[in-house]
Amino acid sequence: MDAGPELISPKSPRVSAARRLAKRNFRGKERLFLAEGPQAVREAAAHEETLVELFATVDAAERYADIVGEARAAGARVHLADEDVVADISTTVTPQGLVGVCRFVDTPFEEILAARPKLVAVLAHVRDPGNAGTVLRCADAAGAEAVVLTDASVDLYNPKSVRASVGSLFHLPVAVGVPVEKAVQGLKDAGVRILAADGAGADDLDTELDKGTMGTPTAWVFGNEAWGLPEETRALADAVVRVPIHGRAESLNLATAAAVCLYASARAQRAAGGCRSVTSS
Repeated sequence: MDAGPELISPKSPRVSAARRLAKRNFRGKERLFLAEGPQAVREAAAHEETLVELFATVDAAERYADIVGEARAAGARVHLADEDVVADISTTVTPQGLVGVCRFVDTPFEEILAARPKLVAVLAHVRDPGNAGTVLRCADAAGAEAVVLTDASVDLYNPKSVRASVGSLFHLPVAVGVPVEKAVQGLKDAGVRILAADGAGADDLDTELDKGTMGTPTAWVFGNEAWGLPEETRALADAVVRVPIHGRAESLNLATAAAVCLYASARAQRAAGGCRSVTSS
């Protein structure tokens, strides 16, 4: 492939600016974040007007020539860099040679409500960035139409969150910084039933499925990894539901529980009489 531009200097202002995006205050000020690895960079390039710059080692630029081409076609500046430069920008232990600088992609909460979503994941008190990104990925896989991160949850653009989403961050609308009361009330006003996922729930998921109530538009509210949802948040929901433990496991981790809940709703909504057709994607 064409060697492209000369290697960018590690002292370049562009390298320094990208490196600073590992810190939340700089991300918020610039409204830019880092996306690392071929999958995330490919998805960012496909997301309109999102990918601003791409730093690539010579080896990665050759190995992922198609992705570099997509980045250029999307209007991103491509910088070739030594491995130590890319490693200095990267936040991973073993960088994959591609680091993109992207514009924020979150969606105003009001736009999500206006679209009348039928399946939503609300991260109410999720503090671990890896869990947040994984729940986002699960929501995407289950066909959810939106994700909402409340103001008590982790930064969506934390590098660990972005990595854990494996590109799903670019696939569906995500609102950030919404107070949990506003999120719940707004979704209720939009005709969405609110289910709080909590191990102390009065009903279990099997019961909800047996009652045939899960085919309606639904938002699942997920809480903190260690202590679940506070009582005041549970009180906002139409029902508090626990995932049944049929074996001897003490509990499920947050992302696994979220996947179970979201897929249960997705299946119910696609069944006869649900709010989606069986053939909907």
